[in-house]
Amino acid sequence: MQLHNLKPNKRKRKQRIGRGGKRGTYSGRGMKGQKARSGGSIRPGFEGGQTPLWRRTQKKGGFRSLQLRSHVVNVGVLNQNFKHGDVVDIKTLQKADLIGKIKKGKKGLQRVKILGDGELNKKLIIKECEVSKSAREKVLKAGGRIEK
Repeated sequence: MQLHNLKPNKRKRKQRIGRGGKRGTYSGRGMKGQKARSGGSIRPGFEGGQTPLWRRTQKKGGFRSLQLRSHVVNVGVLNQNFKHGDVVDIKTLQKADLIGKIKKGKKGLQRVKILGDGELNKKLIIKECEVSKSAREKVLKAGGRIEK
C-alpha cells in the first residue's frame, strides 16, 4: 500500500430535516401541539399542570419529624452532679446544665426521662420526670423516691 493508493472513507451525509423529500411534512416534530410549534418548549420540572415536586415538598428543614425528642439523663450522671437527699426536677437539671431549654411542640412539652445507665448510691428525690424500669429500681434500692 502506498500513499497514492489511499482513498478517504465514504461518509453518510446527515439527513437535513424539513427541506423537501422524505422528511418534509411535520419535519420530525410529530403532529400538532406545544412541542410541534416553533419556540414551544416545556420548562424543566413542568408536570402538565399538576403541582410539581419542588412545590409539594417542604422548603425549610427538610422532612423532619414534628415530634419533640425527650431529654435523656442517666442515673450515673445524677450520682456525680447531686448530693445526698437532693430533689431532682426539671429546674435543678437545667441549673446543673444536664438538659437544655424545654421546648413546646405540636404534641405538648418536651419530656425529661431518666435512664438506668451507671451506678447510684445517693438518696435522691425525683420529681416531674419519667423514669425507666432499671432507673426506678436503682433509685429505690439507694433509698430514694419518685414523685409524679
